[in-house]
Amino acid sequence: MNCQTPYYLIDEKKLLKNLKVIRSIRERSGARSVLALKCFSAWSVFGLMKKYMDGTTASSPFEARLGHEKFGKETHVYCVAFSRQDLLSVRPFAGTVIFNSVSQLERFSGEVRGLKVGLRVNPGFSYSHFGLADPCRRYSRLGVRGARDLARALPLISGALFHFNCENGDFDNFSRNLSRIARVYGPWLEKLEWVSLGGGLYFTKEGYPVGDFCAALKRFSDRFGLQIYLEPGEASVTGAAELVTTVLDIVKREGKNIAIVDASTEAHMLDLLVYREQADLAKNGGRHEYVIAGRSCLAGDVFGAYAFGAPLKVGGTVRFSDAAGYTMVKKNWFNGLQMPSIVVKRLSGRLDVVRRFSYQDFKSSLS
Repeated sequence: MNCQTPYYLIDEKKLLKNLKVIRSIRERSGARSVLALKCFSAWSVFGLMKKYMDGTTASSPFEARLGHEKFGKETHVYCVAFSRQDLLSVRPFAGTVIFNSVSQLERFSGEVRGLKVGLRVNPGFSYSHFGLADPCRRYSRLGVRGARDLARALPLISGALFHFNCENGDFDNFSRNLSRIARVYGPWLEKLEWVSLGGGLYFTKEGYPVGDFCAALKRFSDRFGLQIYLEPGEASVTGAAELVTTVLDIVKREGKNIAIVDASTEAHMLDLLVYREQADLAKNGGRHEYVIAGRSCLAGDVFGAYAFGAPLKVGGTVRFSDAAGYTMVKKNWFNGLQMPSIVVKRLSGRLDVVRRFSYQDFKSSLS
């Protein structure tokens, strides 16, 4: 393969492992899964993903069009606030539109006539390690609170979205909260045709009780006569990609070895800064300790501190794992740094360089 670092490497075999879990969940529970494009929109692997998933869910007209054109199947759209132009733009592509408030639903119901229409409900409880991403945090603008608004909306909707999880790998917590939704919203759920339980459910996590998860979904579906949707983003691509980088320099500061690579957290793995986390490293363990830092001018552009079995050398490779979700969709041109190429390792083992970025891409993104 002729590709210089940095590049994102998507491995279809690793991706397939997650996709088989998703297909198994549909077969055992009846729940359909639509890919959350806000997390992962690398359409070069949609040919594989659409064999195992039921469609996509979008947050904007651009995502909706991409899902329709490159994935096909079902196209769902939810937005915190639509403009009229947004709805006119998504109408040719969307089969399902979900509103965030009753006021938007009532204002724009005429624009979505003939489509499946839903309303987002904020149940007032959630699971999240991060306050920033907690969908039910205090003063949250995400969804309507209380059954009264849901009841008012019933004549205009056929379904509802309950997105109340973020990286939730705790099945017992999910099961309890699903039971709470059944207790509080049961009389209204019986009048709906479908419910989306959103994303943030980590059911592809190693050791997750998928069988129990499927049983809980099926009980809920059967009780209320509902089609359940899941919106996996991270769960669909967990462990399926790496960010491959090269060591450009090694400096020593206050007793620490700092290796500078040809990538950046700010530009290429932004969520590390947003959530103050350390990148996962493909190989980590040994007695040679280094801080791995990016090459942007941001002082805090640091991937993390790691230990290696052998000393790092200039020109050596450092591979950050689990680099599929919320990376390629958030990459940017900060410092005018070279944007990582996108490479796919196909099921056959063949490596395809599906996208390179050039100066012209940088120039055309500005004015």
